[in-house]
Amino acid sequence: METLNKIKQQIEQNTILLYMKGSPKLPSCGFSSQASQALMACGEKFAYVDILQNPDIRAELPAYAQWPTFPQLWIEGELIGGCDIIIEMFQKGELQPLIKQAAQRSASE
Repeated sequence: METLNKIKQQIEQNTILLYMKGSPKLPSCGFSSQASQALMACGEKFAYVDILQNPDIRAELPAYAQWPTFPQLWIEGELIGGCDIIIEMFQKGELQPLIKQAAQRSASE
């Protein structure tokens, strides 16, 4: 239960949150690398959680999110998806405005 509370808190406290393997500057898997690069290209700050450093979150998050894989992108408390979805949205130009608007709403709170 403690881990679920931690996950909920992270999602609530961070407008743009990426659960990934490694960090944006030093990703530990290709999918996390692609996802974080797409996010960085959007030009807004985002938080991340390295699931390799947090095995409890790595174990619990897939059930909580009902999404089996990593990375996972959460924006304003909503699961957006994994690497394929992030890249597809970025290439279609859908991710950038979503990230910008979320960052602007967060800054004006």
